[in-house]
Formats: sequence, structure tokens, C-alpha cells
Amino acid sequence: MYLALYVVPPDYQQGDSARILYIHVPAAWQAMFIYVVMTILAAIALVWRIRLTEILAMSCAPIGAALTLVCLATGSLWGKPMWGTWWEWDARLTSMLVLLFIYIGIMGLYAAFDDRRKGARIASVLVLAGAVNIPIIHFSVEWWNTLHQPATIKLTGESSMDPSMLPPLIWMVISTKLFFGAALLDRARNELLDQDRSKSWVARKVLQADQ
Repeated sequence: MYLALYVVPPDYQQGDSARILYIHVPAAWQAMFIYVVMTILAAIALVWRIRLTEILAMSCAPIGAALTLVCLATGSLWGKPMWGTWWEWDARLTSMLVLLFIYIGIMGLYAAFDDRRKGARIASVLVLAGAVNIPIIHFSVEWWNTLHQPATIKLTGESSMDPSMLPPLIWMVISTKLFFGAALLDRARNELLDQDRSKSWVARKVLQADQ
């Protein structure tokens, strides 16, 4: 964040407003990455009925929803000075909003069942169905004539971002990955303890913590 706010030069067209991309872009990429991870975990949970995989899949949803919300909020703040509007029913923006609704739907469906394992399996079906939105988000700026700018960073071909502006973005992407890993493990641990709170091993853990 220090590099993004104080070291890299302003954008030649957008000025200092472009610095918001160092939050917006990593949040957007991570929100989609989390959904891909959640889809893989949900598929494993449905096929092999592994409880820990169910817990991990459902623990992804709140983190993904939070980062999707950050993406939409920062995009709106960025869009106002650049596009002259807070919101436009653009293909990229709309598909990201749909992603937020899918995350919320998964969380709600999982919480609707007293039997957590049954809720996880049913919510996993929604996860798999919603996976079709990920390629739509990714390719929306190529498939349709959208207000949102095309990809500026490309794995193949020349990126349109100046090399001096890339290091802070790379560090922010790595940071969001580390945040996701830590938050996922923490949420999964808490969910496992909550599900097994009546079992003896949890009581032993609580006793050890008190001591």
C-alpha cells in the first residue's frame, strides 16, 4: 500500500485516482479466485462427502462476498470521476454484482438448514451452478462492448500498464492470497469447533485453553 500510494507515479490520464486500482483489482481477482477454489471444494464434497471439504467450501463464501463487495465499492468510487457515474449496468459490473448475489445465496442456503452437512451439500449444488458466471466475468470485456476498460495486465502479450506501476499491484495480489488463506483456515476451524461443540475432543481443547 505504501508503494501504491506514495512511490509509483500518477497515471498520465487518470492522475492519482488510478491508485484505487491497487485495491480494486486484487479484490476483483481474489473474489473470482475464491469462487474457483470453492467450486473445486464443493465438487469434492458432493462426490466424496468429506466433511472437512464441506466446511472449507462453505467458509469460502463470506470471504469471497466481502472481497466482491470491496471490488464493487472501489469500482464505484473509481467510476464516478472517470465515467461520470457511480454505477452503470455494464456487462462486467453486472456480472460482478451477480457474483455477490451468488455468494450471499450460498451463505443463506447453508444457514437455512439445522443439519450443517445437508446444508453444505445443497449449497454446493448452487456453487457448481454459479460457476458459469466466472468465465462471463472474465471475458465480458471481450465478448461485449462495455464501459469497463479491457484487461490492462495480460499473461500473454504486452500489458498496457507501465512496468513501474506493477510491483505494488503484484504485492497486493500476494497479500490478498495470504489474507484469504489465513481467513479461510480461521473460519473453518471455528465452524468445525461449533459443529463438534458437544464432543469430548472440543471439551478437552477448551480445558487446555483455560489452563
